[in-house]
Amino acid sequence: MVKYEANIKKGDVELKVFTKVLSDYFQKLKISVPKELSIKNVQMDSKKVEKGSLFIAINNGNNYIEEALEKGAELIICDKDLDIINSKIIKVSNSIKFLQDIAKIYRENLNIKIIAVTGSEGKTTTKDLIFGVLSHKYKAKKTLGNYNNQIGLPFSILQLDEKDEVAVLEMGMSNLGEIDLLSKISKPDYAIITNIGDSHLEFLINRDNVFKAKTEVLKYLNKNHVLVYGDDPYLKNLDTLKVGFDLKSNFKISDEVEVYEGVHFRLNDEKYFVPLNGLYNAVNASFAISIGKLLGMSYQEIKQSLEKIKITSMRFEKIEKDGILFINDAYNASPVSMEMALKAFSSLPLSRKKIIVLGDALELGEKEIEYHKIILLEALRHSFDKIFIYGQRMKKASEILNNSKITYFAEKSIIRDELNKMENIAVLLKGSRGMKLEEIIM
Repeated sequence: MVKYEANIKKGDVELKVFTKVLSDYFQKLKISVPKELSIKNVQMDSKKVEKGSLFIAINNGNNYIEEALEKGAELIICDKDLDIINSKIIKVSNSIKFLQDIAKIYRENLNIKIIAVTGSEGKTTTKDLIFGVLSHKYKAKKTLGNYNNQIGLPFSILQLDEKDEVAVLEMGMSNLGEIDLLSKISKPDYAIITNIGDSHLEFLINRDNVFKAKTEVLKYLNKNHVLVYGDDPYLKNLDTLKVGFDLKSNFKISDEVEVYEGVHFRLNDEKYFVPLNGLYNAVNASFAISIGKLLGMSYQEIKQSLEKIKITSMRFEKIEKDGILFINDAYNASPVSMEMALKAFSSLPLSRKKIIVLGDALELGEKEIEYHKIILLEALRHSFDKIFIYGQRMKKASEILNNSKITYFAEKSIIRDELNKMENIAVLLKGSRGMKLEEIIM
């Protein structure tokens, strides 16, 4: 089950609106269901099923229906033929399509504001910041982790409580048409596009297509309910609200200063502080402030909430272990986010030696080695004490550059052994999720 941080707990109560939505849905399809349904939660993981659960068997989940029944599932949705005969089991043509359809109808029956966050970089941090601000005043939820695709987003909607006032949902994609589908399901009231970068070029080929994919959300919203990073060359000409450093921005950022604890900045002449490193977090925080303003929050409410913010792990996360300060930014990577992380780490005020460990950035398509070469050139531009790399793409790019400052390692354990030999060091870990560079800390 997707875990949520929220300022209230759902509790073990029947989801009356959802149960009615579910009953009406099956009635229209002329499918019989138990007359006295009492759904308490929705699960896709049989291990999380409990009495009162609706278990939706997605893909391999069809193999765990008996387990779900034993644990007390109220109803089970599957799309495979089974030997089991039980009135609680309903077979549909496609479990994923069912999940999407029922989430769409449930969302339509909720009195809630939904904020969609998309973009090539900074989605999760921006989502965390918006949630942190809005939950100061409203009953709010956000999705955690990477539940942002055609399965994760509708499942996230089904985790909403009927009393929730706001939900912040991240929208991911790997190809054209996916943001459009997620928008149809979630019907967002507000949307944020953080930037247009080089993510998913394996499928989208170029930034023009990334722009087309990310902006599919726009046709579902009033232009005054869309916030974009106005300094992005692809986004600056959109007829939406702009957040950025440009003087023409509706929400103008200025006077940004980074300290060890985070970033001080101004937004439209109001002073703020966000306890996250990297000057780019002034932009991410400004999205949160702007949404808070649009939803009627005061300066003091927003300022106080930002200073107490908590974000998802592995986003420039400081971890002290065995005398080493690790900056764990290893959740994901693209050329743009790696450049931003390198700049942030370089400017971080520290008295320690600075070591960087860079893993492969994945899904970059035919030009992936060229992109990795650009990343390494950016790393060389800064005065880091050591540059360690891991992954075959990084290796191939380094062989082209043939620079003695770059050291390739075939195993993460050897990198950790090398770091343990050093004293008074800070280490930045940055790479795609598949590289799992956080294992160096363990």
